[in-house]
Amino acid sequence: MAAQILVVDADQAIQQLIGLNLASAGYQVQAAADAEAALVMLDEDLPDLVLAEWTLPGQSGVALVRRMRSQPRTRELPVIMVSARSSEHDKVLALESGADDYITKPFGTREMLARIHALLRRRAPHASADTVQMAGLRLEPGTQRVTAGSHQITLGPVEFRLLNFLMHHPERVHSRSQLLDKVWGSHVYLDERTVDAHVGRLRSALQPSGHQEHIQTVRGSGYRFVVAWEARPRLGWPSAA
Repeated sequence: MAAQILVVDADQAIQQLIGLNLASAGYQVQAAADAEAALVMLDEDLPDLVLAEWTLPGQSGVALVRRMRSQPRTRELPVIMVSARSSEHDKVLALESGADDYITKPFGTREMLARIHALLRRRAPHASADTVQMAGLRLEPGTQRVTAGSHQITLGPVEFRLLNFLMHHPERVHSRSQLLDKVWGSHVYLDERTVDAHVGRLRSALQPSGHQEHIQTVRGSGYRFVVAWEARPRLGWPSAA
């Protein structure tokens, strides 16, 4: 699933230009013209990254970042500050306010995309388009494919996102509520048993290749993807020619 980026900029022409470049690079884009609108959107649906202009009507971009960092829900959300201010003092102020990176205008599209990609890879690896390989599985977010050796594993969209998240955070235990938030989205309100049902479907899809054991239940805590488990091929899995 493509990463979602919220662009906060009062200049509609710049907002649209950035949005077009992001969409061309494969990202999903949302846009807000001021901090207040951005906060409303963040309350409804969390993106994977925020690209915020410093100069906004009403609250500044710096004030927006401070508000985000003061709230548990948006505290860890990756943020890049964009501004024509180029002094060291301004850059330090933005970073100390909570921004993860700072881009000085004017900037090139390649630089913007490189910084976004690097930040997503570091702060939200499951949202990047990078292929991940481990334990004999290869997962390609860009093509939505999962393979075990030369064999393709067919997954539904939710199961794919679930495996994508778990493989990008191997060995870590995630509660059902955390998985609902990260895989389904914080704006979706579902029973935690929904997670159990989709974990069951994911294991069933992985069973022919013997990889279902990598999805481990941690009693009383949740689920994790374990790497150090020898996959055992099952009957019915077609042998390689």
